[in-house]
Amino acid sequence: MSVRTQSSEQSAEAAHRAGFACFVGRPNAGKSTLTNALVGKKVAITSNRPQTTRHTVRGIVHRPEAQLILVDTPGLHKPRTLLGERLNDVVRATWAEVDVIGFCLPADQKIGPGDRFIAKELAGIKRTPKIAIVTKTDLVDSKALAEQLMAVDQMARELGFEWQEIVPVSAVGDQQVALLADLLVPLLPEGPALYPEGDLTDEPEQVMVAELIREAALEGVRDELPHSIAVVVEEMLPREDRPADRPLVDIHANIYIERPSQKGIIIGPKGKRLKDVGVKSRQQIEALLGTPVFLDLHVKVAKDWQRDPKQLRRLGF
Repeated sequence: MSVRTQSSEQSAEAAHRAGFACFVGRPNAGKSTLTNALVGKKVAITSNRPQTTRHTVRGIVHRPEAQLILVDTPGLHKPRTLLGERLNDVVRATWAEVDVIGFCLPADQKIGPGDRFIAKELAGIKRTPKIAIVTKTDLVDSKALAEQLMAVDQMARELGFEWQEIVPVSAVGDQQVALLADLLVPLLPEGPALYPEGDLTDEPEQVMVAELIREAALEGVRDELPHSIAVVVEEMLPREDRPADRPLVDIHANIYIERPSQKGIIIGPKGKRLKDVGVKSRQQIEALLGTPVFLDLHVKVAKDWQRDPKQLRRLGF
């Protein structure tokens, strides 16, 4: 078992590398937080609610010797709805196309059936190198961490494959995040940069804005809501007749839920929750766009949209 805990030296004059890595893991394994820590800016939505990433968000890590493009997939899980099945298809399609796969397993949770389900799928992907990333190491002591590292190694052996590396990291404590990039880069093919310097993601801004609104809407709501929220940005335009030094972007967005009874949860008493969602997401959107924003939010019911192919298409799935 090769567990990496100190920075590896880059060889002088190495050829430039560029390629794709994707993080997989069951919901809430720390994939989005890790993407954001590596890129150094918020590009993937993070929430303490499982199963919140819906789009393949690419974060781009620029280094002098390499460009690492991170593909953040939804968590693979046993599907219960048509949306769940589509999300799983997205994951498998992504795995087939990347240069390296990082499997995220939280240090503070024992390996469970969900992890084995994913590891079994990974065992079937022969050509792509696989790195095990033990996340959230700030939440456990060294003994528990050592036990988890051994369990992760053992799981691969039982399934007949070996990890290229096993790396413990804490994205929150910024421990070993740079080392993880050091280990991913040599597994990428040689080649020129695929994106311009300065790009952090290839997600359309409208999709990222919708995700930031959805993240704010998820905070503090009851457990039954996470999957029931979709956000569509209907319009995003610079306001006309503004002086060049005082631009303003008008954004009109709809928050869709599945049942009328959920409307009150999102809006809150006297509209307070929706107002909070607006304030919180507006700050994030302004930081993303680098310009002041006027945000107009409406809550609408799209009955049982997770099970309806027509509605899924309309909401971008």
